[in-house]
Amino acid sequence: MSTAVHLRGLRRVFGTRAVLDGVDLDIERGEFVALLGASGTGKTTLLRILGALDRPDGGTVLVPEARTIVFQEPRLVPSKRVLGNVVVGLPRGAAVQERGRRALAEVGLADHSRAWPHTLSGGEAQRVALARALVREPELLLLDEPFAALDALTRLRMQDLVGDLVRTHRPAVLLVTHDVDEAIRLADRVAVLKDGRLVTDERVAARRPRDAADPEFTALRRRLLADLGVRLPAPEPGDEQEKAGRPSEGAIR
Repeated sequence: MSTAVHLRGLRRVFGTRAVLDGVDLDIERGEFVALLGASGTGKTTLLRILGALDRPDGGTVLVPEARTIVFQEPRLVPSKRVLGNVVVGLPRGAAVQERGRRALAEVGLADHSRAWPHTLSGGEAQRVALARALVREPELLLLDEPFAALDALTRLRMQDLVGDLVRTHRPAVLLVTHDVDEAIRLADRVAVLKDGRLVTDERVAARRPRDAADPEFTALRRRLLADLGVRLPAPEPGDEQEKAGRPSEGAIR
């Protein structure tokens, strides 16, 4: 593998506060990294810098030119049908339209190409946003809490879909999330951002498909929550709540 993202000493300052204060991070091509942190710790700022939507105040930032972002909101154009949203901004032509249709098929919306955005469910709209990102064949895919507004079941289905698509297309991926379980379920590595720096960057050892009852999943979950400032009580023998790894405990705000 080769390096897709290379950050050294990244700084971003707002007023007198250094939101990012010397961040070092590498992401290899085809690698999935999840970034955790409490609200206001600079996760989205870091993602926006990688996506060229914000500027650094210092440090080295090397990223591929081919990169796309999927936000929490689908950000579809109301006046364009679904296929038009997928290929928006791309050159016109039959080949691009066909690429758009293939992308919709990959996200399970092959029969929605002529639908209007207002007719879609939240999960469907987010699938369109994902297809719009993938049709551009990015070397770096940036995901800014893309499932946060979805109900629990749709969220799990979207996580599975993203995992499958990433393994097929092999971009480098940075997922910003508050959900520890989501990070462990999807990522190859999980990093924690705190006080402007990465305090954790750990590879996920649990085997796929990952189960919250897996002892390696549970142990990593506890370590990450501790790094985020959440101390769980020591599990009692046979404690089913601990084994289940409930999402409500794994979400940090």
